[in-house]
Amino acid sequence: MPTSVAELQHRAVEYAKSGNFGPEAIDANLQLTGLAPDNEGAWTRLARCYLESGRLDDATAANESALRLNPQNIIARSLQIEVTKRRERASVRVPARVPARSRARKDPPAAGPSAFGRPEFAALGQLAPEGALEVLGPRLEVLLLALNERPFAAKAVETRNRAGRTGAWLFRRNSVHALSSGHIFAFQHGGRWEPQLSIGFLSASQWGRDAVRAGIGFNFAPEDKDPGREIDREQIAASFERFQQLASSSWRPLLADWIGSNGGFLQHGGGPPEMGLLPADVIAWIETCRNPADVGWIFLGRWLFADRAADAETAGDMRRLTSWVERTFTDLLPLWSDLYRR
Repeated sequence: MPTSVAELQHRAVEYAKSGNFGPEAIDANLQLTGLAPDNEGAWTRLARCYLESGRLDDATAANESALRLNPQNIIARSLQIEVTKRRERASVRVPARVPARSRARKDPPAAGPSAFGRPEFAALGQLAPEGALEVLGPRLEVLLLALNERPFAAKAVETRNRAGRTGAWLFRRNSVHALSSGHIFAFQHGGRWEPQLSIGFLSASQWGRDAVRAGIGFNFAPEDKDPGREIDREQIAASFERFQQLASSSWRPLLADWIGSNGGFLQHGGGPPEMGLLPADVIAWIETCRNPADVGWIFLGRWLFADRAADAETAGDMRRLTSWVERTFTDLLPLWSDLYRR
């Protein structure tokens, strides 16, 4: 068995040239990464071996090691896209038919299909916005279409219709957006310049922590392709002013209680959530914000952090995540609906 780095390197490269990504190649590259942890190529080859072996979590970990050494490693980025695609295909396979006698047994409920786990957050941090939208967008669309079937969605559509907005569904397939690295998000169809029922996924590589958010958002950021939309900007400014009025009056105690009991946090601009603010401080910030257009983005809602075990379980299971988002939007729907009333 080769023991030196040079011998292991030669053997690992020969395995790759011959298309051998099996146990021998895994062993050679594992030994090589142990002896030379800065060997970028060894980590990339190991990721390919794990990918071909169906060990997708291990492939993600190896890719992360390669990208830590070289964030511009095109091969590792491409491999991670393939990891995510294979995981996506596996999650939508139709289960085999179960005989009626077997269905009658009361087995424990199975976990739901995967949603956003470590591999998805890793891909989000590694891919350009266009790639993240291509690879991860379909997974978010599954979530959005499931939310369309929940009771709060019909009420939200009715609220928008009464305010003169069109649409029979709250979310559509093109409701998913990715404008910057490490961030993919969605909001109600047609709601760019409205108070948004917003869902966002953020990667630790850009935001410090892998996280999911759901709540009410206000997007004041101008769009280069629509420089003349003063009416739309006035509309969102008026909605935020209404939000300030409600937070200062009838909604103040209810909102403070909700923030305190549901892990609600404020986020504004391009920063992370303001986890150090108490509920009263959050409301005070909202009340005293006099330049929302300069802030660009203001959000209030619930958060899941993937470095917390319980939150990671919720984010990683589509059924749990759908229920978590539904509960959040159901809680905030009366306040959000009030923003459409004048």
